[in-house]
Amino acid sequence: MFESQSPDLARPVDALSHDGLGLSAFIKKHRPFFVLVLVVSAQLLLLSLQIIRNNHVRLIRYWAVETFDPFERSLGGLANVSSTAYRTYGQMWHAEQENQELHTQLVAAQAQIHQLGQAAGESQRLRSLLELKSQLAFQTTAAEVIASSPGENSNAIFIDKGSDSGLTTDLAVITPQGVVGKIVAIFPHSAQVLLIIDSSSGVGVTLAQSRVQGILKGGTNNFCDLQYVMDEETVSSGEAVITSGLDQIYPKGLPVGTVVTASNGNIYKNITVKPAVDLNRLELVLVVVKPQAPEQQALNVPLRPE
Repeated sequence: MFESQSPDLARPVDALSHDGLGLSAFIKKHRPFFVLVLVVSAQLLLLSLQIIRNNHVRLIRYWAVETFDPFERSLGGLANVSSTAYRTYGQMWHAEQENQELHTQLVAAQAQIHQLGQAAGESQRLRSLLELKSQLAFQTTAAEVIASSPGENSNAIFIDKGSDSGLTTDLAVITPQGVVGKIVAIFPHSAQVLLIIDSSSGVGVTLAQSRVQGILKGGTNNFCDLQYVMDEETVSSGEAVITSGLDQIYPKGLPVGTVVTASNGNIYKNITVKPAVDLNRLELVLVVVKPQAPEQQALNVPLRPE
């Protein structure tokens, strides 16, 4: 059985009672001091309400302002920093949006400029083609290059005109810069053109200065070889090469190319010619249409009813 008056259980109660009695005794002993402090505080409060400082500010208000001013300044500074950060973030966000919009507009403007440049270039090519067509003494028809033969070194192209446009094989194809090649295959709506840089092509040509004639055939690296020119002939580098008209395909006097190198061989000179036309960038060409024979023209004339 536990004893109700155990010394260990009674000690905390006695200590608590002793502390409570000590605090009460302390207050009772110093009661006049606490009363004096309370009266003085109340008196100071009443005086602060009645005393007016400079600029008609009551003392209590002055004390309140001085007490809470540091906290107000801190809160105000924090609010200003937050407001500035928010405005800065908003400005950066708007600037980013404007930057993206300007970038989009710049890309669109560059694309439009590119399209206008392409249109201007095409207009210039068409103008040059029309000017050449008007100056030529023979009939031509304009055609657009639609494809090239497959292969790393393509020596043939396809144009968008064929037999339905009155074209046939062995018709010369030219540009304002010079000779391109000749038609070797004809289809209803297209035709295949063999370029002069092909080894199987052949163009009757004349050197513009010396008037020496020869046959131009396709060489290597997009150059041509001028063959059958005797070693004793004088051929200068840079001399122009034009069509002679003897092959009955290319009209006389059309630019073909320029002599790059010329050296003596066993019998004939070794002459390399650079084509006058950039054959890798063909877009629009002219096909030289041969005039029909009188018999064919008569067959094409419709009969008049009697």
